[in-house]
Amino acid sequence: MAKVTKEVVDHIAKLARLDLTDEEKAKYQQSMASVLEYADKLNDLDLDDVPPTAHAVAQQNVIRKDEVNSTLAVDRALANAAKSQDDQFAIQAVFED
Repeated sequence: MAKVTKEVVDHIAKLARLDLTDEEKAKYQQSMASVLEYADKLNDLDLDDVPPTAHAVAQQNVIRKDEVNSTLAVDRALANAAKSQDDQFAIQAVFED
């Protein structure tokens, strides 16, 4: 397991744009070391008889069947539009030529 050094904490703080005091750096160094030590315990597990899985629980297809339904009438769809033209929403151009 890699040791969490002051330099590691400094690097992570820099990446996160955190301005930490020396006291905070020491606190986070200890906290990160504890988390990594705890996570390292997973390496002690015997997983030889455990099949690889993508999910912790069985999953089923939760997507509904694709069915054709009636659509919203154009006049109702455009009822609250600020502007419309040729049965479409009319918006201000984003790009100019």
